[in-house]
Amino acid sequence: MLNALDFDIIDWSNYLANIGEAKFRAKQIFNWLYKGECFDNMSNLPKKLQVKLKEEFVENPVKIYKKLISKKDGTRKYIFALSDGNIIEGVLMSYKYGNTICISTQVGCRMNCAFCASGIDGLVRNLTCGEMVGEVLAVNNDLGNGERQITNIVLMGSGEPFDNYDNVIKFINLISDENGINISKRNISLSTCGLCDKIYKLADEVGSVTLTISLHAPNDDIRNKIMPVNKAYKIEDIIKAVNYYFEKTGRRIIFEYSMIKGINDSRECAKELCRLLKGMPCHVNLINLNYVKEKGLLSSEKEPVKEFLKVLENAGISATIRRTMGSDIEGACGQLRRSILQNK
Repeated sequence: MLNALDFDIIDWSNYLANIGEAKFRAKQIFNWLYKGECFDNMSNLPKKLQVKLKEEFVENPVKIYKKLISKKDGTRKYIFALSDGNIIEGVLMSYKYGNTICISTQVGCRMNCAFCASGIDGLVRNLTCGEMVGEVLAVNNDLGNGERQITNIVLMGSGEPFDNYDNVIKFINLISDENGINISKRNISLSTCGLCDKIYKLADEVGSVTLTISLHAPNDDIRNKIMPVNKAYKIEDIIKAVNYYFEKTGRRIIFEYSMIKGINDSRECAKELCRLLKGMPCHVNLINLNYVKEKGLLSSEKEPVKEFLKVLENAGISATIRRTMGSDIEGACGQLRRSILQNK
């Protein structure tokens, strides 16, 4: 069966025209779907059309398989079951300004970063745009009340979003459509390890979204060791690409920097990062590394992290130490999914 969430309003209009139904019903169907309703409850549709839709489409093939709620901060970790038997994960974080969901864009990942559990078993497959939408709607419905509960979306779960570019862009357009859940593109963050050609493409085709770069090193020597993608896209190339993105969109760039003990956390690394980012409209998120036993890398101690932050701040670079959330429920990318797969 087809995934109804893969269809935008134009797709629905074309489908309806092909079966002899009025095109104006495209917006009705789209609106119902994004309220999390099933075809049987779409009360303004003809009964005949409801039956036709039930025969050919599934409203949302993404189901919540497992949910864990952190006792420390209320963070929710979700494992989603897909129709083909694969599982993916997402995280819901609640802040004063609203609810942020971090979603996956692929089943697994082929970037194989040295500190991340997502890429241990490689890439299984890409998610469709509708499966990404399904993650958001499943959590939105889980939160209840039938209204929009999600205010912000982060494409930072399992997978490299730019390795699934076309589906990710259609997802952004679907989720920001005013006829659906209507989340502003400015409230969507896309995290990439630095596929430069896609950064230029995003700037030209979409803009508006917040671009986050998983940098994690101040130079190519260190980055080559922990991020294989750096052999294809050097740091110099990334800096040129993100400067283009800022010039095109006016959106400040976010750099993620996981603090890895003995590898990228020295004072000299901090100074080198300052030189790299000097004068750039950006913010640096220093991240306490989540331990992944298969990888063996350790998080930096508290004092080196504080010293690293101080060096950045003294150089006039906006930076914070990202608050750890969901640590008691395996909140980091890939950890819970992998533990479930190992126990199956």
